[in-house]
Amino acid sequence: MNLRESSKHFDERNSRAASSRPNSCVRTCGEALVTLLEAYGVEYVFGIPGVHTVELYRGLARSSIRHVTPRHEQGAGFMADGYARVTGKPGVCFVITGPGMTNIATAMAQAYADSIPMLVISSVNARGHLGNGDGRLHELTSQREVFSGLAAFSHTLLDADDLPQVLARAFAVFESARPRPVHIEIPLDVIVSPANAIKAVPAARAAKPTAHPAALASAVDLLADARRPLILAGGGAVHAAVELRELAERLQAPVALTTNAKGLLPRGAPLLIGSTQSLSPTRAMIREADVVLAVGTELGETDYDVLFDGGFAIAGQLIRVDIDAQQLMRNVQPDVAIVGDARETLSALSTRLHERPVRPASPDWSAARVTAVRDAVFAESDAAMRSQKRLIDTIVSALPDAIIAGDSTSPVYAGNFLHDAPAPRSWFNSSTGYGTLGYGLPAAIGAKLAARERPVVCLIGDGGFQFTLPELASAVEARVPVIVLLWTNFGYGEIRKYMDQRDISPVGVDIYTPDFMALARGFGCEAATVDDPQSLDAQLRRAVSREIPTVIEVREADWFARVPS
Repeated sequence: MNLRESSKHFDERNSRAASSRPNSCVRTCGEALVTLLEAYGVEYVFGIPGVHTVELYRGLARSSIRHVTPRHEQGAGFMADGYARVTGKPGVCFVITGPGMTNIATAMAQAYADSIPMLVISSVNARGHLGNGDGRLHELTSQREVFSGLAAFSHTLLDADDLPQVLARAFAVFESARPRPVHIEIPLDVIVSPANAIKAVPAARAAKPTAHPAALASAVDLLADARRPLILAGGGAVHAAVELRELAERLQAPVALTTNAKGLLPRGAPLLIGSTQSLSPTRAMIREADVVLAVGTELGETDYDVLFDGGFAIAGQLIRVDIDAQQLMRNVQPDVAIVGDARETLSALSTRLHERPVRPASPDWSAARVTAVRDAVFAESDAAMRSQKRLIDTIVSALPDAIIAGDSTSPVYAGNFLHDAPAPRSWFNSSTGYGTLGYGLPAAIGAKLAARERPVVCLIGDGGFQFTLPELASAVEARVPVIVLLWTNFGYGEIRKYMDQRDISPVGVDIYTPDFMALARGFGCEAATVDDPQSLDAQLRRAVSREIPTVIEVREADWFARVPS
């Protein structure tokens, strides 16, 4: 019998307090936690109750917070991630000691790599048993140490009275620093300890860091005199679309966006290069820039060197803006380093440039040059990428306001290069940063909970889909009508190609593929198969009006046969 499902297996020796029902007149630490989360504006908690976390649920039913039960803790983390990417607010998870935490580790790592706010609250064995190695239920030698590398910080709550302070620290990370997961573990005896003195009042919000005037002045001097300015924007600027566009237009600076920054300039914007920093036409333009402003971007491999050829370089002077001072010195060192919030810094730069003459951009540095670069990128793309772009274009045509949450799969890779999102927070996936599989479906569920009024499409391959396929049941149960667009190539197609390119006989990539249509219907979803843009358009328009999830399967070979480019 599953230990998480049967209280008979609860180790009563953890503490008498943990195994007894608290007096009804006493508010426990677990109940105080729920009321504090409400005060911070938390709407959803994702988690699977277990014997080590039931006391966290004591006050949940009478709160305004809605609980969503995934079928695996990894799904809980990915749901929280998708919710956070759409709202900018932390996704919150309740997770059991030990296996629950190791299950959610991959989701935490993806969120850490992509700077996504996530609050993971777990149980841990009673204080007197920590680190003893007695072989107690769900015991890790040091759970906090295991997960400290996947979080901005990992904290063991040893006293219930410290709960408000620790939560305040967590929300300071989410709102005023580089957002990343925070892990708070609560020993079993602390969860049930009295907490009547804790007030349900959130801490004062800390302001985001403001750029130093001297650093701003140095940046303005460089930008005002630039003849070929260029902007590289990343996910750290996702909340600064208005300010980024104003500065780009003031400087007439072309803009390249990372995957997580797509939509900061809208489709069709004359200065939008796209997200092709790993491709030769865009790299050549970046090398020609005399001043590059990099804002909210790591300048990391999965956005700037996804082909792993080491060919990305900045030849001109570099200004970096980041909320994380250490990140300013990683990958490419700047000539001017500005620690500050992207929105406030871009606004300050625009204001200062408005107050002084700005040298006109070089005649060859114009919207026409951007168009030439985009045309060259498209000309270099192969037939498969162009065909997959038609797939994404069909989604956007049928559902203009759609959020597309992707997995690590071939059409997503094509979209990362060739798709321009209509708005920020409308295109995200797990192919950047940590690069996991199975992300797309639970992340789409979280995204739909965050934006009920918008269509949400999960774009996922058949290999990745099998990682988290049971989350279809979670979506049906929670009444979350996501649309799953399933790209089927009967295995791990991208890895198969990678092995072929290296003259390695493919092993382990041609996996058994189940009947996804039967499975989808068995889970209570609608299901359909399509093989061309017209039938896909029709199915998408039907799906968006339903109140249950829809799985639409597209078989790669059939799509390529009907949509060659």
